[in-house]
Amino acid sequence: MTKTTAAFALMASLTTSPLAALDLAAMTAAERAAFQNEIRTYLLENPEVIMEAVAVLEERQAGQQADADASLVQVNGADLFEDANSFVGGNLEGDLTLVEFVDYRCGYCRKAHDEVAQLIEADGNIRFIVKEFPILGEASVVSSRFAVATKLVAGDEAYKAVSDALITLKSDVEETVLRALASSLSLDPDAILAKMESDEVTAVIAENRALGQRLNISGTPTFVMGDQILRGYMPLAQMQEIAEDIRSE
Repeated sequence: MTKTTAAFALMASLTTSPLAALDLAAMTAAERAAFQNEIRTYLLENPEVIMEAVAVLEERQAGQQADADASLVQVNGADLFEDANSFVGGNLEGDLTLVEFVDYRCGYCRKAHDEVAQLIEADGNIRFIVKEFPILGEASVVSSRFAVATKLVAGDEAYKAVSDALITLKSDVEETVLRALASSLSLDPDAILAKMESDEVTAVIAENRALGQRLNISGTPTFVMGDQILRGYMPLAQMQEIAEDIRSE
């Protein structure tokens, strides 16, 4: 928060007081200087007022952002929650849907992975959707192509196994590594690798990127829970609290 922003916030708070009746434009230069000096003196003697004004401004902005996000979720609901190309797990009949935009090479996605799994298992009533959203370079794209190709070739169960493996993979995503990964999961590496460069896989990733752009998503992980867009990593306890709040509305 800059000094200029804080000053604007302060002046906004002043408009609710009798000072709002003052016509600053009608003041003489001397009167205006005296008035400004009084404000400065008051702020120096009561600096907590600035922080109070800043807190009010931030709360107001957060509310506006939440309303805007809820509108975005509503407009894009079909692509978020009913996309036939995305993995759907958890409780398929759950009363709350959690969508994750993920990049396998993202450190915070890796950190969130176990906590998301714990949330879904402990809650027992969350429907979980994964959106492949590779934004961190070619290795991310290759990883997502491999995951999407696996789903198309072998189905959701195979996709889940590959996805869990990719999020913890420390080596480069070279062909030999991907072949070994597929074989270790009793999958057909030739079929998956052949599918990776298909237009079908390209379309899935392109659609997710377009959806992310419409939702103003620029980083991973990003979650959509209910009508809220949760941007960035958050610990398990915070996700549980948000889920509880959504259900209580």
